Amino acid sequence: MLNVYLSGEIHTDWRERITEGAKGLDVAFNGPVTDHAASDDCGVAILGAEPDKMWHDRKGASMNAIRTRKGIADADVVVVRFGDQYKQWNAAFDAGYAAALGKSLIVLHGPDHAHALKEVDAAALAVAETPEQVVDILRYVLTGTLPAQG
Repeated sequence: MLNVYLSGEIHTDWRERITEGAKGLDVAFNGPVTDHAASDDCGVAILGAEPDKMWHDRKGASMNAIRTRKGIADADVVVVRFGDQYKQWNAAFDAGYAAALGKSLIVLHGPDHAHALKEVDAAALAVAETPEQVVDILRYVLTGTLPAQG
């Protein structure tokens, strides 16, 4: 069983494309809470309201960090997706944390981010541009099978 943590942007269907494409492989997926409102408000929902937005956000970030640290620590492979719409500082942090733990890191982003993410990419064992390439990597790792050439 390969444990894969899917980190990064939450605004596209990349996670679903990977999990769907990996059906039949011996893979378990984990990741952050992708419900944006729940992720932002978990700290105050559990620990109480904060009148200052900074502390509101800090409580949520701290609660989410518990989940993220556990997920990355338990993972065999960490996939970090950088999307086009927002600057994902949290994704860069997750990639650095995974690299510091010696995790097998796959970075996923389009060519427009290649320069900005060159240090992150250098820490990765693979840099993919599509979720389907990530599935092909996982399949190869687990079975030694190359993708069909069309």
